Amino acid sequence: MKADKAQITRLLKTARGQLDGLLRMVEEDRYCIEISNQLMAVDAILRKANREVLRTHLEGCVKDAFAGGSEEEKDRKIAEILGAMDSLSR
Repeated sequence: MKADKAQITRLLKTARGQLDGLLRMVEEDRYCIEISNQLMAVDAILRKANREVLRTHLEGCVKDAFAGGSEEEKDRKIAEILGAMDSLSR
């Protein structure tokens, strides 16, 4: 992985902490909207981490494949990105 590991780790640990808090909120029967707001916050952090991983993948792995890779490697990289984009829209 070429992404900034420290940044990705920090984001994921933050999301994990928020998920732990969400579990407590559910166990405590907290107000639905409070839980929903926290769920959206976790979702935003995970999307930010994913965006950074995908950005560095494009700037590194994909760029390298297109600079000197075979046609098959280029096609694989395109398929990877399309698969990731499909997953984001679900």
